[in-house]
Amino acid sequence: MDKKKILLADSALFITALVWGSGFVAVKNALDFYSPMHIMIIRFTIAALLTLVLFWKHISKTTLPEIKAGIVIGIFMFLGFAFQTIGLQYTLAGKQAFLTGTNVIMVPFLFWIIKKEKPDSYNLAAAFMMVLGIALLTIDFSSSFSFNPGDILTIICAFFFALHIISIGIFTKKYDPIRLTFIQFATTSALSFIWTTFVDKNPFYLPADNISQVLYLGLFSTFLAFLLQNVAQKYTTSTHAAIILSLESFFGSILAILLLGDKFTPWMILGSTVIFLGILTAETKWNFLKKGVLNEL
Repeated sequence: MDKKKILLADSALFITALVWGSGFVAVKNALDFYSPMHIMIIRFTIAALLTLVLFWKHISKTTLPEIKAGIVIGIFMFLGFAFQTIGLQYTLAGKQAFLTGTNVIMVPFLFWIIKKEKPDSYNLAAAFMMVLGIALLTIDFSSSFSFNPGDILTIICAFFFALHIISIGIFTKKYDPIRLTFIQFATTSALSFIWTTFVDKNPFYLPADNISQVLYLGLFSTFLAFLLQNVAQKYTTSTHAAIILSLESFFGSILAILLLGDKFTPWMILGSTVIFLGILTAETKWNFLKKGVLNEL
């Protein structure tokens, strides 16, 4: 594989992880002016429209089975981002970054239920680390071991993101990924609008000021990040991709501390570290430390 292309691909994935990490800060700031569903409407409408404009000829050939598959993926995307955005109203952005990352540890176990493929020892170790890390990161040891409701919502969001990953893995083997990407963006936007109209009963409007955060989410954290990931992973190894993208949690917490003033207790730092190591264990199985793979890095 061309080393120059690998370097460019890894750089693109690094940017993707950084942009996704910064998204936690952008959502937290946007929640000061918008409801969670209004953020999602703007974010995913922008992403869907940009995808449609740039790939119109490709998307115009979408088939009915692809539409059905994209809607299924979109439902999981909507539920994941809905629980995440609502949960961020009640928890720290940096903490949520690590809790959201536990979705990659959940995937093998959900896949076991769906496809009857048993997780390996690395997945089992990662699951134990995830439970331990979540406990250290979320339990308030100074207040009778209480849980933050935002943390619980975030763990639920991680579950739906895990289902989102699995559904993508299943359907992209049959259907075009660009068409599926557009449909899931459009589905998430539509479901957010429906929720706002019939559940929240809070009419959607687009204010002229304080819109920079949601524009950033739509353009960079959603459209650009997903596009970079899809293109970059064609030109680099899965080990490289997994390691680099797992930095999303790290970037999210660091930026939350620097830009939002989040304060991590020693227990939270320990929990974040354990979760991060669990993500690496599940995603890479530490192959990058083995002879030969280490030389590639």
